[in-house]
Amino acid sequence: MMTRSARRTLQVAGAGAAALLALSACSSSDDSSSAKSDSSASASSSPKLSGTVTVFAAASLQESFTTLGKEFEKAHPGTKVTFSFGGSDSLAAGITGGAPADVFASASPKTMKIVTDKKDNATEPATFVRNQLEIATLPGNPDKVSSLKDLTKSSLKVVLCDKTVPCGAAALKALDASKLKLTPVSYEEDVKSALNKVVLKEADAAVVYKTDVKAAGSKVQGVEFPESTSAVNAYPITLLKNAKNPEAAKAFIALVQSTEGQKVLSGAGFLKP
Repeated sequence: MMTRSARRTLQVAGAGAAALLALSACSSSDDSSSAKSDSSASASSSPKLSGTVTVFAAASLQESFTTLGKEFEKAHPGTKVTFSFGGSDSLAAGITGGAPADVFASASPKTMKIVTDKKDNATEPATFVRNQLEIATLPGNPDKVSSLKDLTKSSLKVVLCDKTVPCGAAALKALDASKLKLTPVSYEEDVKSALNKVVLKEADAAVVYKTDVKAAGSKVQGVEFPESTSAVNAYPITLLKNAKNPEAAKAFIALVQSTEGQKVLSGAGFLKP
């Protein structure tokens, strides 16, 4: 038979065990609540993106950035990406002159410097792709252009980008490297304008980017030339200081630099950064 003293000891032990179980359950509940609270805080720290992102981008980025803009809008319902494509120099001048934009993607560090010299950038420009020159000729290459030297023939109507535009500066660099002199029938304000002269058969050839030749498809024929390797352009991108939608702008830049974005750009013919 259990003594009164023994029964009292068991009762005390049982009460202590129950207290420990209650404390443990309470602690577990608190941890769970804390985890949920932390999770909620994490979710709220990533606000839903909305509004318009205005992107100023080099003309050669038109096809690939348009695709990325659609992908961005699909991934972030409620957003809209608007683009202004053109010569990097004129876009940079517009930005420093106060034109409203969130992102600037230039076709050369030199034109990006126009913006950074005025401290109109909010982040350090980062190279996201590179691009190489190619000769665009009429379909079928009826003039049998096979080299940069062939473009110096007086019988050919050749178009270049203006030297203030990255594609024009790169073309002049390639010509200098090969010690060639070329007098074009016109200098165009951006690479798309130069290419269009050939598409419309207003010129026999133009020195443009590989990406533009690829985008034109059967409308032109591309001719590679070795001197182009000495004039490869790096493309930098930056968030602008006066961006009206900085969070969405940062997200668009992240998409451009992502694996998905790089896949679209390399598919358009761009080289890796």
